[in-house]
Amino acid sequence: MTKDNIVNQQRMRLQPDDGLGPTSDIGSRLRALYGAVQEEGVPDQLLDLLEKLDNAEQAQTKPNSQGGE
Repeated sequence: MTKDNIVNQQRMRLQPDDGLGPTSDIGSRLRALYGAVQEEGVPDQLLDLLEKLDNAEQAQTKPNSQGGE
């Protein structure tokens, strides 16, 4: 066994497996939850609110752009 291998093995012993790696059970569950949230539709109330905000923003910028001409 080389000196580098011994040092690497000692480092691995000092770093316990916390179970938070990309293939852990927690990681798998988080990916599943995130995927489920992505598949959900946007509620109509939120879409209506966003449309109202866009309209208000457009109405606010129109007088400013015409006022300079």
